[in-house]
Amino acid sequence: MKAPQEISKLLEELDDRIADELEEQDLDFKQWDSKSMDKAVKLVVNMAVCMANSGGGTVVFGVADKIIGRKKAIPGVPPEIDINLLKKAVYDQTDPKLMPVFETLHVPEGTGRLLLMQIHPGLPPYTDTAGKGSIRIGKDCQPLTGTLRRKIAVETGESDFTAETVAPAESKLLSPVALETLRNLARAERAPSELLLQNDLELLASIGLIRNNRLTRAAILLAGTEAALREYVPGHNFTFLSMKSDTQYENREDRVSTIPVSVSRIEELVVPYNPITTLERGLFHFEYRTWPEVALREALMNAFCHADFRIAGPVMVKLYTNRLEISNNGCFIGGITSGNILHHQPAARNPLLVEALTRLRLVNRSNLGVSRMYAALLMEGKEPPIIQEIGDSVSLTFMKREISGAFRLFVAEESQKGRELGVDSLLILQHLLKHPEIETVAAAVLCQRKDTQMRETLMEMEKASYLEHGGAGRGAYWTLQPELHKRLIEAGQPERDRRIDWEAAKARILSILMERARRGQMGLQNKEIRQILHFDRNQATRLMKQLREEHVQVDSEGHGAGARYKWSGS
Repeated sequence: MKAPQEISKLLEELDDRIADELEEQDLDFKQWDSKSMDKAVKLVVNMAVCMANSGGGTVVFGVADKIIGRKKAIPGVPPEIDINLLKKAVYDQTDPKLMPVFETLHVPEGTGRLLLMQIHPGLPPYTDTAGKGSIRIGKDCQPLTGTLRRKIAVETGESDFTAETVAPAESKLLSPVALETLRNLARAERAPSELLLQNDLELLASIGLIRNNRLTRAAILLAGTEAALREYVPGHNFTFLSMKSDTQYENREDRVSTIPVSVSRIEELVVPYNPITTLERGLFHFEYRTWPEVALREALMNAFCHADFRIAGPVMVKLYTNRLEISNNGCFIGGITSGNILHHQPAARNPLLVEALTRLRLVNRSNLGVSRMYAALLMEGKEPPIIQEIGDSVSLTFMKREISGAFRLFVAEESQKGRELGVDSLLILQHLLKHPEIETVAAAVLCQRKDTQMRETLMEMEKASYLEHGGAGRGAYWTLQPELHKRLIEAGQPERDRRIDWEAAKARILSILMERARRGQMGLQNKEIRQILHFDRNQATRLMKQLREEHVQVDSEGHGAGARYKWSGS
């Protein structure tokens, strides 16, 4: 949820952006319907239900979300609207009952008043009293269909397929090979020895997989025989394909085995395509694989732990000449998206299974697995994984890249100095080795952070002499410190073409416009300004807006792509 101070800060951006661009999973802007009180109240109720079903959030009433220009975009909420009546309407018209908190935010525009509706997280699903409901997916409220209701049941832990008991706790249903593999993996991760020394049934009971003297599906997934897996978890298996092209493969293996055995076997299948190479740089000797072992292990454990075992279909591993793809049935849950997965609160589709593996230290329920994948690849100068939702499945792709010796050495030396580079810093450094600069907003999107958090990180990186910045205010941008850029640049990578400083850019464009006017030539189009300054379209537009505000002689003629800026002074 957003505090009034945060909303006030966001409203400052409405002169350059529409409110819709400022919206997030937990933030929405809505215009108040001043013509119909019934429609306005209905909107309040609907938004309360939508936000409650998606984990809570803030709705700002009184802001049009498609208009640029703060004055026009904030008509406000009429002063006679009674907050207590809105609270009562939401309470009376929702099931289960919702009790939102309303706050007033005073603004100089429109009626001078905005209403903030704060919806705290609860236990969904919620509907109105007619049984209709919606849930926020990204920036939109979508109908609460049967599929989404089931998804909510999974997210709230009411429906954990792996926690259901399926058979008597008997040793004949357990695989000695699976249990030995499970113990070996856990021992390598330094799981508590008192757990690993227990007999098979005691071990499973200690990690919560035996209930009322019966095996859960999670127990079968970690330690069951192939016959038990086929009977009690028929949707569980894996397929490994070594691809010759996008449509043909040369090697294939299909297998029904427990999760520990499956992960170990897939790692074995990948080894011939992922050999160890030694890189010597001074006192440092780096042994690396194309796909770091830690990243591969985390990716496989995630695929099996978050698979939807109700859906028949394998965890699919496809090895191409230029990439490795790992996918599993089951879409993102708990508000996780490909755009926030790096820092989002963890959400488990199979809580009991994840809890058991956590106690064995084979997974981490603090959402560190994704960060570890990112870090393992980025510190070697490679691209982070590509994680995306495709229909009802999640796909993870590792691109095949060679190690950057210069960058790996830099990370090692910084570590020796006590400077451990986090994922955010690694992402920014890798981006700036391929691009001349980055703005704070773009950096925030790249690192999946808030703008304010990102600004702090960028400033810390500047203090550490990794970055330097140019421009000021919203025109600020960041580049690699020149000496560091020279040190890290690899053969074949282009030299940077740095953008002109913001104030210098204005002076340069002003000078060109004046000179063209003196010669009787046409002014400049937006695309010509971008070429001169190495700006993008929005940056060029913002710069010209400032020039027109500062110099009345700067004018524009024409419309659309053909419009030109000119100097009309004497």
